[in-house]
Amino acid sequence: MYESFLQLSPVTQALLATLFTWGVTAAGAALVFMKKTVEPKLLDAMLGFAAGVMIAASFWSLLNPGIAMAEEMGQVPWLTAVIGFMGGGIFMRITDKFLPHLHPGLKMNQKEGIKTSWQRSTLLVLAITLHNIPEGLAVGVAFGAVAADLPSATIGGAIALAIGIGIQNFPEGTAVSMPLRREGMSQRKSFFMGQASGIVEPIAGVCGAFFVLKMQSILPYALCFAAGAMIFVVVEELIPESQRVTANIDLVTMTTMTGFSVMMLLDVALG
Repeated sequence: MYESFLQLSPVTQALLATLFTWGVTAAGAALVFMKKTVEPKLLDAMLGFAAGVMIAASFWSLLNPGIAMAEEMGQVPWLTAVIGFMGGGIFMRITDKFLPHLHPGLKMNQKEGIKTSWQRSTLLVLAITLHNIPEGLAVGVAFGAVAADLPSATIGGAIALAIGIGIQNFPEGTAVSMPLRREGMSQRKSFFMGQASGIVEPIAGVCGAFFVLKMQSILPYALCFAAGAMIFVVVEELIPESQRVTANIDLVTMTTMTGFSVMMLLDVALG
């Protein structure tokens, strides 16, 4: 099965990998069929773990290979890294400013983006969808980079990234479906809304892989761009969301470090 996967085109590999990450999001959302609420302490710990995975993935799977690739392609490594990394952060800041969304646990008067009359459930889904855009893009770019046949881009590293992103998607699906269920929405609809937040990942993944295959000269920039976008999500959203309850900060800190260690292990072992 692994050999068959290796024979597929990078775009198809990216599609299958991001369908996996979407599936894990759906698995997290499916917790609504087993319980109506999740302990806030547990959810904070899960979000902290997700933040740790994304921080590690940003460096080990994206930024570091992007810098190495820039050097291999004769670019100025530090300049490529800064331009790509900041470009990803600026892109997410603009998206965050204009896309209507509401982070889990907040009231409707705390929604962000342009003014809209959209329902709370839609805004919650859009908040997690905002997380998933750079995640899907990162996986797609990683698989597309393998086709460049450069030492810094390996299929093992791309697979490790997909596994890591998939693991941290579980609490994101839960973070959408559980609040909706708690507010009285049916199990089926809460699940549907929760898993819907991951739909963007296969789309972003395929677009990312296709784009870098057509323009391989921008590969280092694309990897660093994805890293910057993911760090923006971690610092602007995941860490603040996981640390709203002061009593949980120590726990969240340790789960964040655990998530970082798990992703680092995956990348070093497989990459």
